[in-house]
Amino acid sequence: MKLSELWQDIKPTESYQAKSAGRLVRMVGLTLEAIGLNVRVGERCLVEQTGKSSATGIEAEVVGFDGKRIFLMPIEQADGVKPGAKVWPLEVAADVPVGDMLLGRVLDGRGQPLDTLGPLKEIQQGHLQGKIINPLQRTPIRTPLDVGIRAINAMLTVGRGQRIGLFAGSGVGKSVLLGMMTRFTNADIVVVGLIGERGREVKEFIDEILGEEGLKRAVVVASPADDSPLLRLRAAQYCTAIAEHFRDQGKNVLLLMDSLTRYAQAQREIALAVGEPPATKGYPPSVFNKLPTLVERAGNGAEGGGSITAFYTVLTEGDDMQDPIADASRAILDGHIVLSRRLAEEGHYPAIDVEASVSRVMPQIVDADWLKKAQLAKQLMSHYRQNQDLISVGAYQPGTDQLLDVAIERLPKIKAMLQQGIKEGCDLEASKQHLDSLFFVPEQQG
Repeated sequence: MKLSELWQDIKPTESYQAKSAGRLVRMVGLTLEAIGLNVRVGERCLVEQTGKSSATGIEAEVVGFDGKRIFLMPIEQADGVKPGAKVWPLEVAADVPVGDMLLGRVLDGRGQPLDTLGPLKEIQQGHLQGKIINPLQRTPIRTPLDVGIRAINAMLTVGRGQRIGLFAGSGVGKSVLLGMMTRFTNADIVVVGLIGERGREVKEFIDEILGEEGLKRAVVVASPADDSPLLRLRAAQYCTAIAEHFRDQGKNVLLLMDSLTRYAQAQREIALAVGEPPATKGYPPSVFNKLPTLVERAGNGAEGGGSITAFYTVLTEGDDMQDPIADASRAILDGHIVLSRRLAEEGHYPAIDVEASVSRVMPQIVDADWLKKAQLAKQLMSHYRQNQDLISVGAYQPGTDQLLDVAIERLPKIKAMLQQGIKEGCDLEASKQHLDSLFFVPEQQG
């Protein structure tokens, strides 16, 4: 329902206003303070907004309280709000549109279309918060997922229903990697959440990286950086709710969220605005509660149902892997893929640092031979890197270290396998064959 319709619905009589409305008494930073309301945290309200011609309303959400004072966070600019403005609680449910009619569409955090394809039709309703699944009723992760990226398929095999993080600084190709996975992953539905990104990047991702073919089986939820923190928070919850709906229909869903860090920063803005004290490097404790609450909604459903395989990008500012959000994310996700600035500068794309990355479910979804070869490839790369200075200056004598001799011989082939063009897909079986062709596993290693 549009705000204009809500305004007409709740503005019928003066007696209704006198009985049901509270009033604003203070505006501090991002928050509005109201009294005279009997509402709960999470409920929505409509705040009277005085324009040049007529009165309208803006939507706000209850984010806290102090005694009888209610803290509201508007989801848009609060221009035109004045002291004593009326505040009405909204009795309509905070539901969002879900369903097949969303495929090929681009929406904002409220479920309103951002594209030019007209209004949504045949709307079904879902809830932003989702529902908790008993962990004992979830289907175990036992099936590999083909993401179309050779380095991931062969060396960091992902399972259907896994939740994994893409850890990267700025400008190392994470958006391009997400676009490749959107086009090549073997999934029924793809849900993309662009949270807190620049508006220019949203259009570029949809037009150039995702493309027309990728968009046909995808739903994109975009909340750019200039949206309010509440709307950015909702957008992340909304794209998860869409993925949950398709999972409940028995579909295998790929959820790509860029980025989990912007979600955490939106919650930080809200928490600090209502007076929550900062704890770890400026992040209040509620941020670290919100992260697992969101991430745990993804994963496999009950036995015989669908799945949500989720990739969350995590920004490592200054390439600092010890950033609080990066550290907390590693602890709650089922693996992490690190994108290296060094590799990107060398023109190695996708710039996946295989040595620093891990898939925690890979041992359960691939056979022992596959796992052994992937581990040996990592071992060779690591051993070469440790001795790279000696090799570069010509100080290493062949025959001194058998494992290093193998590493020097096979490294060019390993690097070639790990690189891939933007428009080039590589399925799971072909990725395994590339890994098999690199080397045989020797019976004895020096």
